Amino acid sequence: MDDEGREGADASYPAGWEADVVLLDGATTHVRPIRASDADALQAFHVAQSERSTYLRFFAHLERLPERDLQRLVHVDHDERVALVATADDDGPVGYRIIGVARYDRVNEDEAEVAFNIADAQQGRGLGSVLLEHLAAAARERGVRRFVAEVLPQNGRMISVFRDAGYEVRQHAEDGVVSLAFDIDPTDRSFAVMADREHRAEARSMRAVLGARSVLVVGPVLPGAPPPRPLHLGMARKVLAHLALADSHVRVQSVGTDLDPSGEVPAADGGADGAAAEGAEAGDEHATAAAIAGAFAGVDGPVDLAVLAVPAASALAVVRAIAPTGARAVVLLTAGFAETGPHGLELQRAVLAAAHRAGMRLIGPASYGVVSWRPDGALNASLADDLPRPGRIGLFSQSGALAVPLLDALRRRGLGLAEFVSAGHRADVSGNDLMQFWADDEGTDVVGLYLESIGNPRKFSRVARRLALTKPVIVLTAGRSGQVVPPGHAVRATQAPARAVDELMRQSGVIRVENTHQLFDVAQVLALQPLPAGRRVAVVGSSSSGATFVAEAAATAGLVVVGAQVLPEDADDEVSESLIREAIEAPDVDAAIVVRIPTVGGPDPRFGRVVARAAAASGKTVVACVLGLRGVTDELTAPDLDGVPRTVPAYATPEDAALALGHAVRYATWRTRDHGRPLHPDGTDLRGAARLVRDWLAGQSQVVLSAEQSGRLLASVGVHVLPSAPVHDADEAVAAARAIGYPVALKTTAPALRHRADLGGVRLDVADETELRADVVEVLALAAGHQGEPGAAPLEVQAMAPRGSSCVVRSVEDPLYGPVISVGLAGDASDLLGDVAYGIPPLTDVDVADLVRAPRAAPRLFGYRGLPPLDVAALEDVVARVAVLSDALPEIRTLELNPVVVAEHGAVALAARITLAHADRADATRRLQRT
Repeated sequence: MDDEGREGADASYPAGWEADVVLLDGATTHVRPIRASDADALQAFHVAQSERSTYLRFFAHLERLPERDLQRLVHVDHDERVALVATADDDGPVGYRIIGVARYDRVNEDEAEVAFNIADAQQGRGLGSVLLEHLAAAARERGVRRFVAEVLPQNGRMISVFRDAGYEVRQHAEDGVVSLAFDIDPTDRSFAVMADREHRAEARSMRAVLGARSVLVVGPVLPGAPPPRPLHLGMARKVLAHLALADSHVRVQSVGTDLDPSGEVPAADGGADGAAAEGAEAGDEHATAAAIAGAFAGVDGPVDLAVLAVPAASALAVVRAIAPTGARAVVLLTAGFAETGPHGLELQRAVLAAAHRAGMRLIGPASYGVVSWRPDGALNASLADDLPRPGRIGLFSQSGALAVPLLDALRRRGLGLAEFVSAGHRADVSGNDLMQFWADDEGTDVVGLYLESIGNPRKFSRVARRLALTKPVIVLTAGRSGQVVPPGHAVRATQAPARAVDELMRQSGVIRVENTHQLFDVAQVLALQPLPAGRRVAVVGSSSSGATFVAEAAATAGLVVVGAQVLPEDADDEVSESLIREAIEAPDVDAAIVVRIPTVGGPDPRFGRVVARAAAASGKTVVACVLGLRGVTDELTAPDLDGVPRTVPAYATPEDAALALGHAVRYATWRTRDHGRPLHPDGTDLRGAARLVRDWLAGQSQVVLSAEQSGRLLASVGVHVLPSAPVHDADEAVAAARAIGYPVALKTTAPALRHRADLGGVRLDVADETELRADVVEVLALAAGHQGEPGAAPLEVQAMAPRGSSCVVRSVEDPLYGPVISVGLAGDASDLLGDVAYGIPPLTDVDVADLVRAPRAAPRLFGYRGLPPLDVAALEDVVARVAVLSDALPEIRTLELNPVVVAEHGAVALAARITLAHADRADATRRLQRT
């Protein structure tokens, strides 16, 4: 049970609305539905408000809320009447305090009246905007689509909250009151506002970590704690030593890092009396917490960053004890949490909740620490003894263990580090938070991420794309699936195919690599050289066979080789520089690969300087493979025309150089291309679609829609399914055909034969009654040996569609990824070969065009082998509408259009199957992980 209690018996309490959020100042708070037990806290909140704030909220001055009004405010049904509160830790009798309230009362089916009240001391932190965002999400879930409010004219701050949220606010004044109304359906502008606020808040929370000027190191030698393990004590002392040797402007304090001369744990300073110590020895949880808290009595605040090397059993008490120091973040170096099982996971969640309620971010558990180079030196709050030199690469590692080889590889190559964060089990701070920070950080040019799992792929895509538009992002995942979930990582299960991760990365514009070697190979060309202007590359080799080999490697990497020249091994410096300059500066060359591997003699430092001068003078992208050189070297460094030193990155093999250059070219191409516009197809009624889904799901956990229901839902977004008539026998088939008009198609509904004209389950171009009756007999006989569709008629009669190519369009709501759209051409070959392309909404029009063209069989749509080109734009329109519908309604568990016939003019869906189920999408609102 947490400090705020549990609603427990109230089954209507929407626990899914609870969220930890980051405010504009980078601190955290907890948002949740109001509870009946909040009466005392709500009264205390009201009493603490200024007379002006009370007047603006209630249009009158109330020193205290009358008991009847107080009970009405805390008793809500979470449907017709909803209230959310933001809470923070407090030392008072309740254990927490309310710092903001937002509520709505439904006026009619679509409309609700809203009111907000933010604590005077919390104004300006973005709390009103966060509460509005979460209240709007809750209202949409309950079917409300419009908010109305009445505010006094002088309450300009509240009016601004509504307008600044990105909604189209309508207002009019009457009798001294301003009436406001606005639709709460998300818009491009409201999404952009939310993303921008999220970006600023999370970036600021990381800035507090990486810019920390006051650090508290906490070791395991604490009163009431278990006997200290040498490992934990060694961690704490190592971090202390690193901090002492780095930036002298960082104030460092420590608790629990020393044993007394006898080896005993010292008593608490000032806060733990003998009774408390005895209680602690007896295992009393409260006495132990009091004893640990007493050890922090001498800490001088405020503290920016706390680094903890304490046993898991003590972590919760330590986090609570450091809250009064004002720490903005906690780095938890030790393990022993979720990886140990359910009890450890609960402990991890409790530690995280305590940190968030105190306004702190949590890095870890099992973190390797954080490093940040500043002008005055390094903030080395990590376990790393030897840091890479200062530079402009930002590095994030989800794994504490892999942080060791990552930092070592960076150092050995001579690459410079700007910031490094190891998230360990990633209970809270993730790569998304660091990408938010690096988007604004002027000291970082290249970002590298090692990810074992992606906790919120939709947010990752959004944040990574924003960053990749200005800085390259290189991603290494644990395994091709990107979802290798090690013990200790609490991540939603996913059924998405591994290729969905590839598509997520491609849409985001990140560079995905296969191993740590490739990560730094790509990082060094992007950190040291200008982005390639194109993919035309010149090759200069020290032998004809070597030049040919390099040219093949370049072509394999997706580059276009426009020239391969041989530089004799014994060429002097003048000849070498002339030939290299000629190759690089050719007008049809965008980049160059220079290779020198002599068969006689060793490394020649003069050759490196020749290459460096030619590259620096050209302003083009140059990579090299030169015997004896690797990474960043003085030999391959020369000033450019402006006098700025430029280094040609050196690679171990020519293939490495070509592969890295290929990645750089693809990234540069992505960055400069048109990324499209958000999808807004004409004739879509998402509000109507949501109403249909809500009505059909009412009182049920899952619904398989009928053909008529599927058609209605799809029609609401402009996707029209060719009507079909279910029939049982020849007479019904003939009647249906007469109503539709010949020629018709006859189909079995047996799943094994559905859509299978090759097996006789579909008969096309049935011209008259005689043919139809014969086909009915044959199809029924054929289907008799197969399991039929439960509750469905055995046959369908449908009008003939125009001739064309059959495609399949699907959407599946994944617990982790949200909607996953897939497109492929119909048929056994596509199914067997997995020739399907995937997209993760929200998509742009360019994303849809890429998606349709991605399958290997897609050329059939464009006039393959003399066939007429088909109406691909019509197929794109269908895919776009499915993507918009699936993105807006997470209740659509599965949607399949099979087939969609793409003709020379138009595209028509012949059948649709849709399953609905209640959903809990991970990114519905701004929220932190709570695992």
